[in-house]
Amino acid sequence: MSVQQWSAADVAKKVINNDDLFILDVRNNDAFEDWKIEGHKFEYLNIPYFELLDGVEEILPKIPTDKDVLVVCAKEGSSLMVAEMLADAGRPVGYLAGGMKTWSEYLEPIKVGDLTGGGELYQFVRLGKGCLSYMVISEGEAAIIDAVRFTEIFTKFAEEKNVEIKHVFDTHLHADHISGGRHIAAETGAIYYLPPKDAEEVVFDYTSLVDGTAVQIGASKIDVGALYSPGHTIGSTSFVVDSKYLLTGDILFIDSIGRPDLAGLAEDWVGDLRETLYERYRELSEDLIVLPAHFMIIDELNEDGTVAKRLGELFAENHGLNIEDEAKFRSIVTHNLPPQPNAYQEIRQVNMGKITPAQEEQTEMEIGPNRCAVR
Repeated sequence: MSVQQWSAADVAKKVINNDDLFILDVRNNDAFEDWKIEGHKFEYLNIPYFELLDGVEEILPKIPTDKDVLVVCAKEGSSLMVAEMLADAGRPVGYLAGGMKTWSEYLEPIKVGDLTGGGELYQFVRLGKGCLSYMVISEGEAAIIDAVRFTEIFTKFAEEKNVEIKHVFDTHLHADHISGGRHIAAETGAIYYLPPKDAEEVVFDYTSLVDGTAVQIGASKIDVGALYSPGHTIGSTSFVVDSKYLLTGDILFIDSIGRPDLAGLAEDWVGDLRETLYERYRELSEDLIVLPAHFMIIDELNEDGTVAKRLGELFAENHGLNIEDEAKFRSIVTHNLPPQPNAYQEIRQVNMGKITPAQEEQTEMEIGPNRCAVR
């Protein structure tokens, strides 16, 4: 029986379509516990590959025969070996081409909705890392917000849509992934915007993104309006797009709120975080659709694969928006924090333009789950 090769796009379709999938993950137990492929209806068996070198007979009773089976490892080699052993035992099986490395890098573009005058808004979902990027399109022009480092994905998508990338924004200086924003701008001639309070140490030119900045995309006057919203970083800036969508960066998520400690200034920034969440955002329309820059858990995905929810619903349901006691809020967001992102200090240095690691090193920096939220 032959082994089927699966792409990251194949797995992404399983996630978004809420399909069943059985994953045999042959990485070490600690790697699996820290980070795995998540799906609403996925089942898992984690057996390190070195325990299977003598054969797979003992695990055959644990492998279902009534659903797709996918073997996963870090970079492909071990999963292919184990998949071939299962196939030799008569089991239909596939393996993930490129392993978790490829899964970490894959982006799925999904249309969020239509904008005034025929414009469109797309969300690029990086399922393996939890990153969310955006493209606003109107009458032949495009703006990109919070692009990850895989610039070709965005430039090719713009080509397919027959639009010219005119503006590129980062809502803040990212610490858990490497931004592709300024590189896209350099490649396309677009203007690159960054909040100046986050850019005091950058070594490249940028256009200041400050409170009240309004950039028109296309002739249909879709304003991408900036709203200063510090707390995750001191420069964090949100966007109100077409008076309908609120892009919150890493300040507000569907299931949580942003952490203020990734620059080592949690005690200094916690007050800004509370003011943004409990005052600035409270002045906005509750009908705005919140579109964050990250998600943490698979349950934050909607049925169509997007990550989006009305601001009013988050005011009612998001625990981080309902901590009345300020001292308790301060304690939770400064002490109740998950481990910091992998290599976050080095990633900040990359995003400042101070270091330029090789591609393989950049991949290693980003390996692991998203950890931008208070949990």
